[in-house]
Amino acid sequence: MNVLTALRSAMQVPELRRKLLITIGLVCADRLLASITIPGVNATALRDLFTTNGLLGLLNLFSGSGFSGGTGFGYSGISIVALGLNPYINATIIMQLMTVISTRVKEMSKEGELGRKRITQYSRYLTVALAALQSFGFVRLFQSYTFQGQSILSPTLPWPRVAGIILILTAGTVIIMWFGELITEYGIGNGVSIIIMIGILGQVPGTVLGLGHNSSQIFTLFMFCVIGVVVSAGIIYVQQATRKIPIQSAQRVQGRKVYQGRSSFLPLRVNQAGVIPIIFAVSIMFFPTLFGNFFSPPAGQSGGALGTIAVWIHNNWNPFGPNLTVDILYEVAYFGLVMAFTFFYTAVTFDPDDTADNLRKNAVFIPGIRPGGQTAEYLSRVMGRITLAGAIFLGVITVVLPIVTALATGQQPSTGLYLGGTAILIVVGVSLDTMKQLETQLLMRQYRGFIR
Repeated sequence: MNVLTALRSAMQVPELRRKLLITIGLVCADRLLASITIPGVNATALRDLFTTNGLLGLLNLFSGSGFSGGTGFGYSGISIVALGLNPYINATIIMQLMTVISTRVKEMSKEGELGRKRITQYSRYLTVALAALQSFGFVRLFQSYTFQGQSILSPTLPWPRVAGIILILTAGTVIIMWFGELITEYGIGNGVSIIIMIGILGQVPGTVLGLGHNSSQIFTLFMFCVIGVVVSAGIIYVQQATRKIPIQSAQRVQGRKVYQGRSSFLPLRVNQAGVIPIIFAVSIMFFPTLFGNFFSPPAGQSGGALGTIAVWIHNNWNPFGPNLTVDILYEVAYFGLVMAFTFFYTAVTFDPDDTADNLRKNAVFIPGIRPGGQTAEYLSRVMGRITLAGAIFLGVITVVLPIVTALATGQQPSTGLYLGGTAILIVVGVSLDTMKQLETQLLMRQYRGFIR
């Protein structure tokens, strides 16, 4: 009720009402584009591909059912925004990583608003290049995959038609990237995160109806609800968790007035990286699948050593696949990548040296720790410990929880993968961030917040 009261209060403020309406309108436009499909797609072969490859199903989750027609009710085709915001997210991550690798990009990031605008512009250019490359890879994948002798896309498509599909998919990514930036600038919340969240929520009705259609699966639906509630509570607890480091401001003298020092704390989030490591790990894990489908020779032909490797990857590199050894290797690699990217992304977003330098410049210190180098070492050591906890949490959510969900519900493992903690983590995390922003806007106008 408090949330509804706050939304009603926000709608009474002209500025907030405009922000909410812009956000809702752009989200509806995104879902409308997701329902427009590319002609000439074999829906039966497409359904078989995504039901037999859990990793592709996870990519479909991130794209908001873009590979299933955007509705969440079966696989009706490939929408014009099938790539979703994955190219944009990868481009953003690459530019953030460049701030560590490239001195020029790091200096640019410190140039204030002008520097940030230039980095954003470079991210847009890189998004177009990555979207075109991924579009080409998916087209080759859909042309090479066959089900009952039929391909998802005809292998004999003329090159102008292939170029047109690549152009359409790339343009779709650019359009929803623009939508996300408009929401961030003129709406409420982070536009990219909101579009991904709405895409995930759009798949819930189809999933619920698919399970509830059969009376024998009512218990399964109940188990999904219980697991969802428990996992949501755990995610909220971890997402809100912080390590509070006590800090003390020194006594200051201004003119004839003496200002006594104040005690406060420096909050360090346990999950500093959010869901970004999962998205980047999925992109890396998908590269072998693209390689396998790109270089696999046609049926009945030998492609040499490279073709043999590609065929093996195509048949085995898949979570819950037919090869148990490869399945275990896949899960271990996935878990390791999530942890590695959690540490790496945290190192990019949190610099202990800069934080220690800012504390020193503001005459703030940690009791018992000398300012400067010792403060930076202490912050690095504390951040390393809590990041380890956050990385393990993300690994459990993305790898262990889907397996537990599949065992508890008796569903196919791939279904457990789709409904695992990754989707819940995104939905809960984005919802909390958006609610906090709305609460901040309300508090600025002397409304009572609704987050306790």
